[in-house]
Amino acid sequence: MDRTTGRSLYFVGPRAARVEDRAVPDPGPDEVLVETRASLVSAGTELLVYRGNAPTDLPADETIDALAGDLSFPLRYGYAAVGEVAAVGEAVETEWAGRRVFAFNPHETRFVADPASLHPLPEGVGVEAATFLPNVETAVNLVHDANPRLGERVVVLGAGVVGLLTTALLARFPLSRLTVVDPLESRRGRARAVGADETVSPADARETLDGDADAVLELSGSPATLDDAVTHVGYDGRVVVGSWYGRKRAPVDLGGRFHRSRVSLVSSQVSTIDPALRGRWTKERRLGVAWDRLCDLDPAGLVTHRIPFEEAPRAYDLLDDGATDALGVLFTYD
Repeated sequence: MDRTTGRSLYFVGPRAARVEDRAVPDPGPDEVLVETRASLVSAGTELLVYRGNAPTDLPADETIDALAGDLSFPLRYGYAAVGEVAAVGEAVETEWAGRRVFAFNPHETRFVADPASLHPLPEGVGVEAATFLPNVETAVNLVHDANPRLGERVVVLGAGVVGLLTTALLARFPLSRLTVVDPLESRRGRARAVGADETVSPADARETLDGDADAVLELSGSPATLDDAVTHVGYDGRVVVGSWYGRKRAPVDLGGRFHRSRVSLVSSQVSTIDPALRGRWTKERRLGVAWDRLCDLDPAGLVTHRIPFEEAPRAYDLLDDGATDALGVLFTYD
């Protein structure tokens, strides 16, 4: 294929995506050309975009240069690409040539980037594992916002990729109980494998959980689950909302125990740092911790489906079916 031609995934309407040709310029003096080897589909924000549930008047992501524009159709999206530097500009150090790198970049076969926006893969980290970097960083951010303490009772609602990674990090803490709630037994089994003390279905949770949790993390992506989160947390407890519901509304009962129990609702979003931590923490420091945790967790085992990039629309059909066991859905590039 000619170096000036690439293939990109475009979301062109609700539940409509296609792969199209896209011109890719030669790298400028201070740029490099990256050939993509794998990219991971986000079952959170990206699936909202695919379904047409993302607010179209919001910027795609003001913290990621590759995601210019807003969330209106048509658009390119994605932020978990791993590839190899195939060409370097004349002002770029030659050591960049051939490096394996991570990029917060949409799904496409090749792209030009400033080396400062790329993250070389640490020694021993595989291509597939590296695509989970944004998810691990999100999990680190969620744990920071939840602020788990010695002996606390913590509930995680949702055992998708982010829920499982967050559970794995929380399992390292000396909690008194770590409970994961998910409707799929296959995911509950994975949650137990990464360290959950107990797992239950949402229906059973409503019957069996005592409403005494110190912290509940809502990671299901379902607005209705937020009401369950309020039910499961105890007096003066905190609910950390890691899900982004987009244009979907959350039917939450704030007139009962939420008000009387002084429950705190905390918004957790990875594009910023908790204000209480900003005196010591930067995004660079947090990303470094995410790389360290990624090496420890080796999340490549969460890949359940590998789909050739040219068949990309099939990935969203899989993730759009909530009854499937699809977790990590990966695009492969030949």
